[in-house]
Amino acid sequence: MTEEFSGAEPWPFLHALQGRPRGFWAWDRGWIAHGGLLQSIELAPGTGPLDVRRFRRVQAAAGSVQDEAPESLRWYGGFAFGEDHAAEEAWAEFPAALFQRPEVELLHTGGETRLTVRGLPLRGETHDVSFRRLRRELEDWAAEATRAPEPQGLPLEWRENGDAPREAWEAMVVRALELFEDSALEKVVLARCVDIYTPEPADPVQVVRRLREQNPLARVFLFEPRPGAAFMGASPETLARLVHGTLDATAVAGSAPRGASDEESARLAEELRTSHKDLYEHRLVVDDMVERLRAWGGMVEVDGEPSVLALSRIQHLETRIRTRLPNGIGILDVLSDLHPTPAVCGRPRDAAFRFLAAEENFDRGWYGAPVGWFDNAGNGVFVPALRCALANGSAWRLFAGAGIVPESDPRQEWEETALKLLTARVALMGEPT
Repeated sequence: MTEEFSGAEPWPFLHALQGRPRGFWAWDRGWIAHGGLLQSIELAPGTGPLDVRRFRRVQAAAGSVQDEAPESLRWYGGFAFGEDHAAEEAWAEFPAALFQRPEVELLHTGGETRLTVRGLPLRGETHDVSFRRLRRELEDWAAEATRAPEPQGLPLEWRENGDAPREAWEAMVVRALELFEDSALEKVVLARCVDIYTPEPADPVQVVRRLREQNPLARVFLFEPRPGAAFMGASPETLARLVHGTLDATAVAGSAPRGASDEESARLAEELRTSHKDLYEHRLVVDDMVERLRAWGGMVEVDGEPSVLALSRIQHLETRIRTRLPNGIGILDVLSDLHPTPAVCGRPRDAAFRFLAAEENFDRGWYGAPVGWFDNAGNGVFVPALRCALANGSAWRLFAGAGIVPESDPRQEWEETALKLLTARVALMGEPT
């Protein structure tokens, strides 16, 4: 049952869903909040890190669920960075792939808000009784979505642990630079993480609300499949957005900080536009994505030159990509080709993946992997999980990475990851002192 109404906000709605699976997805001025659980799709580890069969397995599982309106049957969730990921330790609630079909959705787009409630008929229940029950549930959720939320703060105390000494991480960058000279490896994206512990569990909804407010140009997401276990972030790019056969994507690579003033930011943006190192790194991502999309047989439209995407603390080179896909090709088909792009892994893909497996000292889990939603008509939106945080009660793990190419400076790459870590860190802890 779906009804349109005004005055709804995602935050009281999500607070009312506390204790149930819940999630949030935001882009530009639109957003979706959802919760409850009707059905789920979960995959165990596959045979290899780059095995693309997981995307087809999720698609097949979703297709087994029938609905009179396939576009209204949405699945929310994501994939692990590698197919061989096991749901262990901090990632215990996040397997190789997990998608959930919610009981209730609150969708805001195009200036309109719609509330949808779904339910399975109870044993012996007539159609009229089911209808009246859904009507009561819809009215209850509508009241929650328009309720003024009580102010809730975030922890004022925390303890922070870095993942590795700076010298060790920079040495890893040096090893990558040495490898560029002796192999076909052109780029590799090295990540690091920081662990933060709070005396009391911080509310993921409050954190993702800050992410949204502080990063209005980012694609903000929250996925909490079990109460207390949540994954959230503010990604600067769209891996793939497919609507009725038209695919939009953005290639984002090459970075510079924002300045202390508009004038300084403009100067840094111009330096980014003309940086040989950043333009090279960016072009590797664009070329790889365009090559893979052209394999589908359609014409691929690409911006003539990258623009500068100015976020709250950092600026990136961005290129928009668009194409029409043949009939019958869905968003998961595209993901099986695109992921992982050189923006999150490297190029060539296999060589970069081997380097990461040998060098990184932590489990990426869902970091850098596709998160988003798809429907049973093949439409959907996915972003790479970047500027993100994994929450388990009072324990939080923050992730960030940097693209390493032949002209990279290890010291500057460390500073870039520190700047990117601020996105989730400030949402959780406030401005650094």
